[in-house]
Amino acid sequence: MYTGLVETTAAVAAVDRLENGCRIRIETGTDHDLDLAIAPEDSIAVDGVCVTAERVTDDWFEAFLSAETVSRTRLDEREPGDRVNLERPLPADGRFHGHLVKGTVDTTTTVLAVDESEEGGEDVKLDTGDERATGGRNLTLEIPANYEQYVVEKGAVALDGISLTVAGVDDDAGTFDIATVPTTEAVTTLSERRPGDRLHFEADVLAKYAARRETLTG
Repeated sequence: MYTGLVETTAAVAAVDRLENGCRIRIETGTDHDLDLAIAPEDSIAVDGVCVTAERVTDDWFEAFLSAETVSRTRLDEREPGDRVNLERPLPADGRFHGHLVKGTVDTTTTVLAVDESEEGGEDVKLDTGDERATGGRNLTLEIPANYEQYVVEKGAVALDGISLTVAGVDDDAGTFDIATVPTTEAVTTLSERRPGDRLHFEADVLAKYAARRETLTG
């Protein structure tokens, strides 16, 4: 289980596309500022996709993605040098942040628009030594087909493994908005996303259970 609070980012070192899936290698030696302490067979979320670290060195780890995972995500489309978000599972005695994220990506969503004006995003101050950064961005994304019932205003959604709050929903347009803050922009890859980019989408699992119960009892 994860919380969607990304710990760091790292670079893709290699992607080996196979008939039954693909194998991806992620750099962890000099490309991050956090000691991830990954061991063989550990789970880790890569852009929100829970994978098992099969081979581990001081500089990288390697994981295999099944055909099912490849069909729902875009990790097999990554190229060497692309940055990805990393998060380790929540320990049993850990402090819970974000929301409940399983690391089982449902599908992808596309960024339709980015508002970087003063009106876009949330104006939140962030301590950065002697300086303070302000502002954020507002992103408009498509609601994936058949996931409309899971996207609600002020509800939670995970995009590329990042726990985010839905700022607004336009059912007629089939879109939803998220408003970022400087911390999210600084720690994750979200600041790199532009219109046309596809992101991993994981609906709130609690919303899924609620919808399933309504279907069975309704």
